[in-house]
Amino acid sequence: MPVPEPLVDSHCHLDAEEFDTDRAAVIGRARAAGVMRQVVPAVAAAGWPKLRDICAAQPGQASSGLFPAYGLHPMYLAEHRPRHLRELRDWIEREKPLAVGECGLDFFVEGLDPQAQQEYFEGQLEVAREYDLPLIVHARRAVDAVIAAVRRVGKLRGVVHSYSGSEEQARQLWNHGFLLGLGGPATHERAQRLRRLVATMPLEFLLLETDAPDQPDAGIRGQRNEPARLDFICRTFAALRGIAPEELARATSANAERLFRLPAR
Repeated sequence: MPVPEPLVDSHCHLDAEEFDTDRAAVIGRARAAGVMRQVVPAVAAAGWPKLRDICAAQPGQASSGLFPAYGLHPMYLAEHRPRHLRELRDWIEREKPLAVGECGLDFFVEGLDPQAQQEYFEGQLEVAREYDLPLIVHARRAVDAVIAAVRRVGKLRGVVHSYSGSEEQARQLWNHGFLLGLGGPATHERAQRLRRLVATMPLEFLLLETDAPDQPDAGIRGQRNEPARLDFICRTFAALRGIAPEELARATSANAERLFRLPAR
C-alpha cells in the first residue's frame, strides 16, 4: 500500500525520450503510488513545446497533476543561444509556469565553459526575480558558486535539486530562501553524509524528488527510474528521521505547495 498521504515529486523529467513509449502508464503507476503532483523542469528551449503539451490537462480534466517549469540546463550548454533568455520571458508571460528551471552550474562535466554557464545561469536568476518565480537549480560541484550568484542577484527563492553539498552550504541556502531536493542517491547505504543530512535537517526545507528517469534509488539499481518510486524514497527518509511516512509526506508536500504555489488538490 502507498503512503496514506498524497506525495509531490518536486523534480522529474517526464518529457524525456525514455518515457516516450509508455508515458501514460508511468503516470498511472505514479498516481497508484500516491504521487499526485509532479513538477517537470525543462532542460533546453527546443524541448519547451513538448513539455508544455505533456503537462497540459486533457479535455474534461481540471488538472493533469503535471506542472512545467521552463529553463536552460547547464549540461545542455551547446544547445543554448542568447536569444533563449529573451524567449524564456515570452514563455513565462504566455504559459504562466510555476518555476524557472532547470538551470544552474555544473563544474563536474568536462568541456562546459564555466563563463558561459554563469551567464545563462545569472540571466535566469534575473528572469526569476523579475517574474517572482522560484528557481529549480542544478549545482554539481558548484554549490559555492551557486550561493554566490544567488547572493549577487538577491530576492530569490527556490530549490537546489539533487543536493550534494555540505551541511554548512545547506544552511547558507536556507538563509537565502532555498530548499533542498533529495531523492534516490540518499537511499543508498553508502551515502552516509546525505543520509545524515536527511535525518537531521529542518523538515521545512526538504523536498522529495525522483529526477526520473535518472538517479534510481537503492531498490532499483541500474534500472530506469520513474515517479512511482517516490513512495520508496518517502519511506526510506521517514525511517532515517524516525517518523511515520505519512508525516514526512504531509510536510514535504506542504513545502512544495508553499514554494511553487501549487494549486489546491
